Amino acid sequence: MPTVKTFLLPDLGEGLTDAELLTWLVGVGDTVTLNQNIAEVETAKASVELPSPYAGTVVALHAAAGTTVDVGSPFIDVEIAGEESPTPAPPAERTPVLVGYGVAEESSSRRRTRRPAAGTRVDVTATPHPTRPLASPPVRFAAKQRGVDLTEVDATGVHGEVTRDDLERHRDATPVPTPTATATPDADEERIPIKGVRKHTAAAMVRSAFTAPHVTEFVTVDVTPTIELLAQLRETAHFTDVRLTPLTLVAKALLVALRTNPTLNSFWDEDAQEIVVKRSVNLGIAAATPRGLMVPNIKNAHTLGLRDLAIAVSDLTTTAKDGKTGPADLADGTITITNVGVFGVDAGTPILNPGEAAILCFGAIRRQPWEYRGEIALRSVTTLSLSFDHRLVDGEQGSRFLAAVGQILADPMTLIALS
Repeated sequence: MPTVKTFLLPDLGEGLTDAELLTWLVGVGDTVTLNQNIAEVETAKASVELPSPYAGTVVALHAAAGTTVDVGSPFIDVEIAGEESPTPAPPAERTPVLVGYGVAEESSSRRRTRRPAAGTRVDVTATPHPTRPLASPPVRFAAKQRGVDLTEVDATGVHGEVTRDDLERHRDATPVPTPTATATPDADEERIPIKGVRKHTAAAMVRSAFTAPHVTEFVTVDVTPTIELLAQLRETAHFTDVRLTPLTLVAKALLVALRTNPTLNSFWDEDAQEIVVKRSVNLGIAAATPRGLMVPNIKNAHTLGLRDLAIAVSDLTTTAKDGKTGPADLADGTITITNVGVFGVDAGTPILNPGEAAILCFGAIRRQPWEYRGEIALRSVTTLSLSFDHRLVDGEQGSRFLAAVGQILADPMTLIALS
């Protein structure tokens, strides 16, 4: 006898409570195989495709594209041939799902008015789902932001996929307003829904700002020797085909400075009333992406040489800008760098990434008059600013750490000697 199994929306990482359904990849009546992608969803941290935990026929979809679904809520029903119907588990039992565990039924009371009522099936597609245009996740995301139906875009990719260039050509031919911005009748303002990464970032920043007592210190540094060293390293065979930037040397300087200032790589355990100093450094790099601010991190950055660190920084930022950052890339960061210099900004007072003790802000490098060996010369100068949690880090510790980073960048031969 066939049986119908219900797939509950799983926890997609770090206790996230909901996800927005971007699009279904299957429809009612479709046959699905084990681990076939069935839907694309966006959490507060990443856009991911969900694989099916069952093989069979889709008999119901429990939500419509564009709605928010709670973790642990029914997501899709699949009819499986040749299995007996299992005895339903008690409502309050935590049921294992494909990724993590669904929340207990009584805890999923945070229903949104735009979602169907609990237990209501929404047959979004009454007929088999049409062929889905081929496209990478970043292209799909860009199309969603612009309100573009990919079936209307002429695909020129090698395998028949819609490319970013195809999307740009379609946009130029038929400009489409961004669907997330809604103009008022008099066109005097626009309203942008707070959801996804923006919602998560806002909540995290408020929580950080009002939980951790922030202190920010500044130091201005002549980094001419660092810029000169970069130019020399780029000419060596060791760094052929490697994107080596000032940010890489700033990251390396931070990692070296942490060796004598380990408290900056710690977190506050409120429940245990302990300061937990981490031995491993998962270095976060704040990145501006099409989905908003994200802070993916380089795992065990302290173990990397300069070349590997350069590759890791480049890969991390490229992946973030392409919209391919996954939840694992965003988890377990221990300290962060934010590079406001790329926007032409000299300095800032950054808010801590939640759960971290410090964040280093790297400002623009400018050629300006500076005292050098008793005379005024044109030098490359930047401002570094450090925000830290004063519960974890005393002023002396923060000052010594910031000064150490600055000293390494002013004399990068120290960096080579200590690496």
